[in-house]
Amino acid sequence: EVQLHESGGGLVQAGGSLRLSCTASGSRFDDYNMGWFRQAPGKEREGVSCLHWTGSTYYSDSAKGRFTISRDNAKSTLYLEMNSLKPEDTAMYYCAAGLNCFDYKGGAYWGQGTQVTVSS
Repeated sequence: EVQLHESGGGLVQAGGSLRLSCTASGSRFDDYNMGWFRQAPGKEREGVSCLHWTGSTYYSDSAKGRFTISRDNAKSTLYLEMNSLKPEDTAMYYCAAGLNCFDYKGGAYWGQGTQVTVSS
């Protein structure tokens, strides 16, 4: 079992940057595909980015070119560097472990989320 805890959210102006962190505890962190999801009020949860255990990265169309996913296995931490933020990036961001990077399905373990708010 894996326990996940996100941090790093906050309020930022459009065009700004944030780095989200997701710290894992429990089972071997580096055995899992890890991903970031977000959910805005009134909208469905969507996959933002995924990092396959082999190192391959995947991004949604909205994240490509602006967001970068990475992991530090020694620290059991997943990151999401978000640049050029837009008001439409406002959402609760969640990290997940054990998902399928091709369709963002699965996700055996989830964090509690961290709120990102981008003001215009």
